[in-house]
Amino acid sequence: MDGTILVADDDRTIRTVLTQALTRAGCKVHATSSLTTLMRWVAEGRGDAVITDVAMPDGNGLEMLPKITADRPGLPVIVISAQNTIMTAIKAAEFKAFDYLPKPFDLPDLMKRTARALDVASSPGIQNPTTTAERDDLPLVGQTPVMQALYRLVARLVNTELSVLIWGESGTGKSLIARAIHDFSDRRNQPFVTVTAADLQDIEGPARLMARVGSGTLLIDEIGDIPGDIQARIARMMDAGGDSAPRFLATSQTDLAAAMKKGDLRRDLYYRLSGATLHVPALRDRVEDIDLLAKHFLNAITDPAEGQRALSAEASKLLANYPWPGNVRQLEHAVRQLALTSRAPLIGLSDAEHVLGTQPEMEPLRLEANTERLGASVERHLRRYFDLHGSMLPPPGLYARILREVEAPLIEIALGATAGNQAKCADLLGINRNTLRKKITDLDIEVTRGRKMM
Repeated sequence: MDGTILVADDDRTIRTVLTQALTRAGCKVHATSSLTTLMRWVAEGRGDAVITDVAMPDGNGLEMLPKITADRPGLPVIVISAQNTIMTAIKAAEFKAFDYLPKPFDLPDLMKRTARALDVASSPGIQNPTTTAERDDLPLVGQTPVMQALYRLVARLVNTELSVLIWGESGTGKSLIARAIHDFSDRRNQPFVTVTAADLQDIEGPARLMARVGSGTLLIDEIGDIPGDIQARIARMMDAGGDSAPRFLATSQTDLAAAMKKGDLRRDLYYRLSGATLHVPALRDRVEDIDLLAKHFLNAITDPAEGQRALSAEASKLLANYPWPGNVRQLEHAVRQLALTSRAPLIGLSDAEHVLGTQPEMEPLRLEANTERLGASVERHLRRYFDLHGSMLPPPGLYARILREVEAPLIEIALGATAGNQAKCADLLGINRNTLRKKITDLDIEVTRGRKMM
């Protein structure tokens, strides 16, 4: 890399790490803990790219983006933040940040994004953004990579005209994603209408609905459960078009591509709705977010007059290990119950055990029997990975990353099946024992004596 980077972060460790890494990569670095100093450097014409935190002692880095754009059109700004909410990602996109990364960030990934920022530093000026309605209470919280990728994709979709399919298990927050797309779009002052099959039963239903929604946003709830004749009415509604046509969003608990192949969803409707597809992950697929969500819900329902309340480390661990078949909605209800049944400032393990022991039996997950070939499964996951990046390509080095993702669990499972016997494991895998040892070291795999060999 070749260029000057302006770094603004109130964390001395982060400033040191970034300064050292960028300097080794060939860049000049000016680092500061002050947003005021950063803005002075920008106004003076210093720097070819900026890396800034959001929450600074003397201001908000996001709110400075419009001024940076006005002072230095085309200066790429990478936003890093520990405020891991969808609001941060949407504002970063709206204020035309070059990129957004949550903390803790992956340093090699940030370096690659910085290199891209320097490559486009001479691109045409960035247009001034439009303002967004304030909405800080969205319970769409997550710092895991899968949620941050989802947030970035939502941010890119907000002001497009694309229809969007949002799918995921019950309780994952599909309707919240849909509402966020509307509330932060240019249509936010227009109606947001949720429609079910009952609204379209009679022949006048579509006309009444279109008059009600106008040029707002129409959300079709659980499109996969809507009968075929009503699906046809929806397809005709979407064909009506016109200057005042609404934007169409749809939710589903199942993968609609599979439903279409089975004949449960009209092919023409699927292709009309799937301008973009968002998969909202189950809570068990982002375990690291459980504690973050639990704290969010606890803070939201705690009366400030009662003082601050928290979960003990043991209670947090128990919540993290629970499967949460009802996902985020079930977690929210459980935290509310905890707050009511325990009046202590610190909610302990026994309180959490009691609440989890009274959780109702949830409906079984709506999953198909898994007879899918490994290759087809890998292809499906890779396509979803590319979809999450929208119009952007994933970071370079994809081949090595994907091989590592497959290779590590394969070796770990094989070692478990052979009770940690490396000679037998190498034989099982069909590789040289020295090769296996090197891979164990390179992939940082822990070898333990596990269950007996079959």
